[in-house]
Amino acid sequence: MKFTQKPFIIIGSGIAGLYTAIKLSEKSDKEILIITKSDLRESNSRYAQGGIVGVLPENLEDSVELHVKDTLDAGAGLSDPDVAKFISEKSSDAVKDLIFYGVDFDKQPDEKIELTLEGAHSVNRILHSGGDATGRSIEIALSNLVENKPGIRIYKKTIAVDLLIDSENRCKGVIVFDKTTGEYEVIFSSAVIIATGGAGQVYSRTTNPRIATGDGIALAYRAGATVQNMEFIQFHPTALNFEENGSRFLISESVRGEGAILKTPDGEQFACKYDERGDLAPRDIVTRAIFFEMKENGYDHVILDTSKIPEEKLKARFPNIIKACEENGIDMLKGSIPVSPAAHYIMGGIKTSVRGETSLTGLYAVGEAACTSFHGANRLASNSLLECVVVANELAQLLTEKELLIPSQNNDCKINCLISEYEKNYFDYQPDVLEFVEKIRETMWENAGIIRHDAGLREALKTITELKLEFDRQYKCRNANEYDFRNLLAISELITKSAISRKESRGGHFREDFPETSLKAFNSFISKELNCGMFLCL
Repeated sequence: MKFTQKPFIIIGSGIAGLYTAIKLSEKSDKEILIITKSDLRESNSRYAQGGIVGVLPENLEDSVELHVKDTLDAGAGLSDPDVAKFISEKSSDAVKDLIFYGVDFDKQPDEKIELTLEGAHSVNRILHSGGDATGRSIEIALSNLVENKPGIRIYKKTIAVDLLIDSENRCKGVIVFDKTTGEYEVIFSSAVIIATGGAGQVYSRTTNPRIATGDGIALAYRAGATVQNMEFIQFHPTALNFEENGSRFLISESVRGEGAILKTPDGEQFACKYDERGDLAPRDIVTRAIFFEMKENGYDHVILDTSKIPEEKLKARFPNIIKACEENGIDMLKGSIPVSPAAHYIMGGIKTSVRGETSLTGLYAVGEAACTSFHGANRLASNSLLECVVVANELAQLLTEKELLIPSQNNDCKINCLISEYEKNYFDYQPDVLEFVEKIRETMWENAGIIRHDAGLREALKTITELKLEFDRQYKCRNANEYDFRNLLAISELITKSAISRKESRGGHFREDFPETSLKAFNSFISKELNCGMFLCL
């Protein structure tokens, strides 16, 4: 086994990880290592179509106060007002920074930045790039910068499998697994930053790519870091009703922002039956409206009618969506897209400050894997990319203010015992892990998905427990698929146990047996946190 030292380790290569690396490289001359389980430009971030929130001074209709109000309203009482205000106030500078780094936001004919509207926003404040390819545009711009920074090194197709936590509960580095060579490496570091993105692959229907298996959250939880709000999953209301490579293509909320209307396959508008804001209500409300219409009428999908949007507008704003529809035999320009809900975003995660600090010294987190309490129980559309950029910048500044020393291999018993687990070879049992993955994804979709109740959640927990006993991989696994499944098991159990505990409905968590929002439950669980120091404690 190889042993090395790196000043800064960033696990994940989405926008949060890339932006952190760039900012660190500008503020410090120390080497930065990025660990990515795939290739540099393959991440959850690149699939973000809608855009990024910007409260711009030239937008006289908008203000920080109004954006904060929209964020808090969408968050259903669990967003932290101070965090929302802090991030909103930084949004204009974040946009300027991205432009400086080469992100070309779409403009109007007069060269002013074009702003669009999305659900639960009071005014147009969403910046977009490439029409409907904002995440990809930002990802490409930042990747190009990272590849040309001499102080940044990249480990591709590499998985972080365990954090090095010493006897005083300080993070001292990470153990990684090279998917190509099958070799392990122990890397000691003064700062480990988790930026691994979301966990949508825990569900059988998701807009997230196959790599979104909750790795960072599971990694931190195994190490004993605090996680919170894991019951709050955002199911996007409009995903294309076809699956390809394990995920469903997202039909951006911006399409409804531009005037598209949800209808049943019989042509009836229905969103206003569930909320006066209709098609532009918060995502959790629109998702449940679609779910109930499908369930009550036996529909496999509903229709997103784009016929009221001028053809030239559609072509300019949504070229990638048009292309994806065409590839599936759908002509978006004719105004009829079959859509249904799919898991999209997790509001919970590793508990952090707005500077990325976790409950463990030496461990930091940023992006979807982190939970700053900005999103609360339901994320406001396009707030996620903004949070990534703002917190990443704050984290880079924090780390350069600290006098960090790289730990070397030492005689700490806890770390040495962990390393020894990865030096063993004991794989007599070789389960069909891909079958396990499909079982857990179907179980979570059916029993811990959009609509939940106690019996279903406990059935999910029973299945998870049985799979844990059958899989029995606490530490070293045979291959990348087994590590992914180990993480999916951890995330599934966190979501399910948290959902059982919250006996009310709030935001992305809807209990059919407790349909009302409860003040008592709110007071009991507002700061609900989960801690664990090893996989068996789940």
